[in-house]
Amino acid sequence: MCELGDALVGDFQHIIAFFSIDYDAQELVTALGAAFPNVTISGCSTSGGFGPTGLVQSGVLLIAFPRQGFRIHTGVIEDVGAFGVERASEIVRGLKARIGVRAGETLAERVFGVMLVDGLSNSEETLVAAVHWAFGDIKLIGGSAGDGLQFRETVLIHEGRVYKRSAILMMVESEFPFQVFKTSNFEPTQIKLVVTAADAGSRTVHELNAEPAAREYAAAIGLMPDELGPFSFASYPLVVKVGGDYYCRSIRNMNPDGSLSFFCAIDEGLVFTVARPKDMLQSTERVFEDLDKSLGGIDIVLGFDCVLRRLDAENRQVRRQMEDLYRSYGVVGFHTYGEQHNSMHLNQTLTGVAFGSRRELR
Repeated sequence: MCELGDALVGDFQHIIAFFSIDYDAQELVTALGAAFPNVTISGCSTSGGFGPTGLVQSGVLLIAFPRQGFRIHTGVIEDVGAFGVERASEIVRGLKARIGVRAGETLAERVFGVMLVDGLSNSEETLVAAVHWAFGDIKLIGGSAGDGLQFRETVLIHEGRVYKRSAILMMVESEFPFQVFKTSNFEPTQIKLVVTAADAGSRTVHELNAEPAAREYAAAIGLMPDELGPFSFASYPLVVKVGGDYYCRSIRNMNPDGSLSFFCAIDEGLVFTVARPKDMLQSTERVFEDLDKSLGGIDIVLGFDCVLRRLDAENRQVRRQMEDLYRSYGVVGFHTYGEQHNSMHLNQTLTGVAFGSRRELR
């Protein structure tokens, strides 16, 4: 950790740490506190990250916000399973109260929100909807913490403490121009699968079309049940239609009894559409080109990228090209168990915020 402290030099007010599960979270918190005294440190465990050296499976990635040009206000939401709209409003009101209002300017012009949440809490949908409602027109992005692909325990850290079944909420004031975005690379097919038996609490589907879930899904994509795994889930995502748009409800894993566990909320009666991926490299590059043009040049991008997108890139042998693309636009962040974008908890997307060159400070 001393090496990280030596490598990261400057006057910082906030550091976000994304770390792999081979670190003891409490030891990491202690070491980071010693390396960066008087700096607020937040972060979470991941399923990999991406930074200046490309995609990484293990290690610690630190993203530092300088004191000049940023003000970051944070709050911790504990026991996210019991979280509600009233509590969301209370926390967000407290954060908003720390932000100065300028004449002729809305908060959304210079403020955005970031949320990191326990990726195994099964509470992201309720949480993100409540927080976004309280945010009003302020954009919200974020990611669900991971633990490799073990699905045992994810953790968050904030101000010297380790948290589980919690979320960290940040409101970021920026004197740099920024733009919040999301991108995905799939398109729906004509194949439909209806959830006919499920446990919504554990996000487990037992039957699709009144057949064992894994067997019916495998048949729909032309595989045998014993061929299913993370790469097939990444290559053949299931999507639902909401308000005219399709959103992924990705499969997390197949269980010994042939049921399927999901990263997002599910329930009986839900109609899935089998999707097929489009060119990930091309679709992602197009989004960055548009952001670059809109901002007059990208300085850095904070991104939250679904772990299934990484697996799909590996499966289609475009990982190296994706690494090069991310490096060329300065994309840093982590591979998630789910992504947040405004009021939606998503899968198999890249969400984030792109920053342009600094504007004149006021």
